[in-house]
Amino acid sequence: MHTRVPRLVERAYERLLRRDIDGTPDHVAVIQDGNRRYARERGDGAADGHREGARTTEQVLRWCQELGVEELTLYAFSTENFERPPEERDHLFDLIESKLRSFADREEVHENEVCIRALGEVDRLPERVRDAVAYAEERTAGYDRFRLNVALAYGGRAELLGAARETLRSVAAGNLDPADVDAAEIERRLYARPVRDVDLIVRTGGDERTSNFLPWHANGNEAAVFFCAPYWPEFSKIDFLRAIRTYESREASWRHTRRERAAALVRAVAGSSLVETREVIGRLREQLPHAGTDELTAELDRQDAGTTE
Repeated sequence: MHTRVPRLVERAYERLLRRDIDGTPDHVAVIQDGNRRYARERGDGAADGHREGARTTEQVLRWCQELGVEELTLYAFSTENFERPPEERDHLFDLIESKLRSFADREEVHENEVCIRALGEVDRLPERVRDAVAYAEERTAGYDRFRLNVALAYGGRAELLGAARETLRSVAAGNLDPADVDAAEIERRLYARPVRDVDLIVRTGGDERTSNFLPWHANGNEAAVFFCAPYWPEFSKIDFLRAIRTYESREASWRHTRRERAAALVRAVAGSSLVETREVIGRLREQLPHAGTDELTAELDRQDAGTTE
């Protein structure tokens, strides 16, 4: 009875959170932190923590599909992880290899048309892990309904530095005009990139930092960030729904700010010709959600009325 009551409360809270969510981010990126601390506090080894964390990863993939998230990126192994003790690295490599192969063979992965891709300096990984990456990517290459990116030997600074060096080499070789270097040129030189910019970063384990994770695709998109205390093996669906709610609140606040700025800009050009004002409003409408154009329309109506009086 004592265990049943908390579960009932938890399910009720989960339903409440689910009702509060109107939409979901297209792309969620997760920093799965706390596996070792989770194991240490229970007197277990790091390998046990990583195994428990792998179970949470499987659950999060299901939650994403239930809620309509279209892309999930998991920070599975960073470039800094190469500095860990050899025995821990070997266990992680074994676990990553096993999970990539088992995921690629799962019936639900094929039913849901999940495309698995690795992001990072994969050539730095042991051959058995590279083979597992190739197997998973080949098995799911024809799918596009859901994208699962696994960041392996990944480091955001290294990614941007590599793109910058490749761009400089192209310029030095005369294959690229410096005037043509833009965001698209840099993106072409990043790792096998995500399909979508990151909308929400989730980090477990209590640390409030994004740890060199997807700086181009997250920071450039001003992604929402959700930090939470539970270690990755303890991360629950309630935690995930709270993260989605944080994203929605961030989006609502950002839309409100953009509407206010747009209305202020329209008022600032109110003294210009009606043609110029209409042109400004037309450009703003392309950048704002439909619901955010009310102020613009009202301002234009006021100017129309002013010209006919």
